Amino acid sequence: MTTTASVGLRSERGPILLALMVTTGLVAIDATILATAVPTIVADLGGFSQFPWLFSIYLLAQAVSVPVYAKLSDTLGRKPIILIGIGLFLIGSILCGLAWSMPALIAFRAVQGLGAGAIQPMAITIAGDIYTVAERAKTQGYLASVWAISSVVGPSLGGIFAALDAWRWIFWINIPLCLLAAFLLLRSFHEKIERVRHRIDYAGAILLTVSLSLLILAVLEGGQAWAWNSWQSIGAFAVGGVLLLAFVLVEHRAAEPVLPLWVLSRRLLLTTSLIALATGALLTGLTSYVPTYLEGSLRTSPLLAGLALAALTLGWPIAATVSGRWYLRYGFKRTVLAGLVIAILGAALIAALAATPSVMVIAIGCFIVGLGLGTSVTPALIAAQSSVEWNERGVVTGTNMFARSIGSAVGVAIFGAIANSVLAGSQSAPAITAASAAVFAAVVVVAIASLVAAWFMPATPVAVAVVEPVETPVVE
Repeated sequence: MTTTASVGLRSERGPILLALMVTTGLVAIDATILATAVPTIVADLGGFSQFPWLFSIYLLAQAVSVPVYAKLSDTLGRKPIILIGIGLFLIGSILCGLAWSMPALIAFRAVQGLGAGAIQPMAITIAGDIYTVAERAKTQGYLASVWAISSVVGPSLGGIFAALDAWRWIFWINIPLCLLAAFLLLRSFHEKIERVRHRIDYAGAILLTVSLSLLILAVLEGGQAWAWNSWQSIGAFAVGGVLLLAFVLVEHRAAEPVLPLWVLSRRLLLTTSLIALATGALLTGLTSYVPTYLEGSLRTSPLLAGLALAALTLGWPIAATVSGRWYLRYGFKRTVLAGLVIAILGAALIAALAATPSVMVIAIGCFIVGLGLGTSVTPALIAAQSSVEWNERGVVTGTNMFARSIGSAVGVAIFGAIANSVLAGSQSAPAITAASAAVFAAVVVVAIASLVAAWFMPATPVAVAVVEPVETPVVE
């Protein structure tokens, strides 16, 4: 039997783990490096009113592509899908660095988002394939540490490139990283391929992509680019809803559906997806409003505000690394519940003291939330992965990541509506403090909702099985 001692960069599977860490770093750094350079980009390209689309289009492309990639990985294998994702991310990065206008940059960010939609879920799925249940929590700790490092490196690099008036290197820096990630995967990760004929669900993939694009677009832009009761908003929701219903009908009849409906009919998978949904919203609430809160209320520097928020991504990998011991001893459900209670306490601390702004309080609260999420999110995902066979694991992992993306999109809309209702057009320090406090209170509610979902998780036993071989049979 393989033991957890064989987990690490110096182990037999270490080269694959390193490849997954570098690959994850592509998405992690990109998530944090751009925001600090937005003023410089706008000064060069113009289009101030359009710059929020740099983030929205990326999130949209990433979210709608995840289910499609997940299904393809269960039929074609993980390796070709993650390499396709790296290739798209590389092309998108090169084009973003060459962008001549804000609309062009937004379009190229969509290409990056399509690449990210394959990279992150595939990295987690591959880790689920080659490590046992006992080993996966430690493995997720390695992957989570990439996000912790990126939370500091990303904003710093973005600030440096912006200060040097070299914002294009924010994207071009991805070129060597993409090439390194692809090289490591090609050299270290191998799959045996069985030639089996498959029927690709083209209709389902198209309907799912278009319907989700319209619905997420309506959620992201409602109350921002247009009013909620405008024809654009109503039309996007209506057409998106009709197409989503058509997708469900098509999936009932498809021989090999792109998103099997059984994913949401199994209690464990449904509850863990709801936890991921709430996690996405919770993270959006903190990452979007903690910097604004500190900068607007205390006039702190963007760097200090970013470091306070970075405490969240420092707590997460610490807890994710040790959570394996807890779920092996106490089970998945109890570990997830304990983690979410910790997250609620951290969020409650931030919300309760929001009226008296303090960088230290925010940092401590974010660190506690990070500990809670690291203790709950990783075991919930591993519980879902371990409940299915190899040929279903990609879809299950993709659904979980997709739920988190949807939670982020919905969270942006809901928290934005809450903040705008309190601000009422004012940008004064007291107004920003009050609006942020309202958002933080809503974050607590979301955390409690995730605890309710976890309460209904089935108490599944933790099976410590022998690890599947790296050369896992793949159906093509």
